[in-house]
Amino acid sequence: MLSEHRTSRRNVLKAVGGVSAALALGGAGVLAAAAPAGAAPGDGAGLRIVERDEHDARMWYYRFATDAIAWQPAVNVLLPDDYHTGERTYPVLYLFHGGGTDQDFMTWDRLDIRRLTAGKPLIVVMPDGGHAGWYSNPVSSHTGPRNWETFHMAQLMPWVEANFRTYAEYDGRAVGGFSMGGFGALKYATKYPDRFASVSAHSGPPSLRRDLGAVANWANISAAALDLAGGTIYGAPLWDEAKVSADNPMEHLDSFRGKRVFLVAGTSPNPVDPFDVLNEVEVLRGQREFRAALDGAGIRYEAHEEPGGHFVRPARAQDDINGIVARLKKA
Repeated sequence: MLSEHRTSRRNVLKAVGGVSAALALGGAGVLAAAAPAGAAPGDGAGLRIVERDEHDARMWYYRFATDAIAWQPAVNVLLPDDYHTGERTYPVLYLFHGGGTDQDFMTWDRLDIRRLTAGKPLIVVMPDGGHAGWYSNPVSSHTGPRNWETFHMAQLMPWVEANFRTYAEYDGRAVGGFSMGGFGALKYATKYPDRFASVSAHSGPPSLRRDLGAVANWANISAAALDLAGGTIYGAPLWDEAKVSADNPMEHLDSFRGKRVFLVAGTSPNPVDPFDVLNEVEVLRGQREFRAALDGAGIRYEAHEEPGGHFVRPARAQDDINGIVARLKKA
């Protein structure tokens, strides 16, 4: 949830002492025409490619210039094994990394996503989300634009669907992530309920307001230190209450009705690592509260509680990939 590694968390603690762009895309309709087989990805949807690497048959890399982000964010696009040998259209998973100075678009490649998806008819899109971007357009930034929600939802998604053979529809898309990225997945499923048929949170917090706003406060503190030079995601000392409510999965349970919902949390964080304890204890309590609310609303989900702290569990990640492929439209 908070930051994934001890060093990153300490950097945040040492350092502590924009108007959101309009999102013009709508609903579950087609966002862009699918790319023909063999077509090379190009610029579009507000993105200009400044660096690319397509030598690997499966993992293609791009870096963009965009008005939404003051630096140049990157994305890895993991293709199915048979993408280049046919003309099939595939479902797509948008998969997000956690927070911290060592987390970026490469995180899930380091977590063995190629093996987890080997032989699966699924495209996986893994973008940058900032060291502490929280998959949001911040209330304030002193380092230029850091509008991650605009980048992901109004630019990257239509760019992907214009350049790769994906289903540009509700049953063709999933969203998931770890820690901060798990929150981002739940948040996007909340704010764009007609976009994603499956949502997954691996140690991701589902509530901004519980425990006196622990997650909302940490989003502000970590973003101010790592990304925004003192700016905040939700405003300080008083929050932008409308923005918090709009981003808070717990306040929009109906957004999850009919979706595949997959949740993972650890039950035994490292007792000698206070950062791990703070992370996973908050995640576990938040997910239990979220599940109770889903139960009360009659919304189905799959949940796992397992020993250990704040990390991705490979077996559960594999279960998640399998479930995503089973839920989404077939290639």
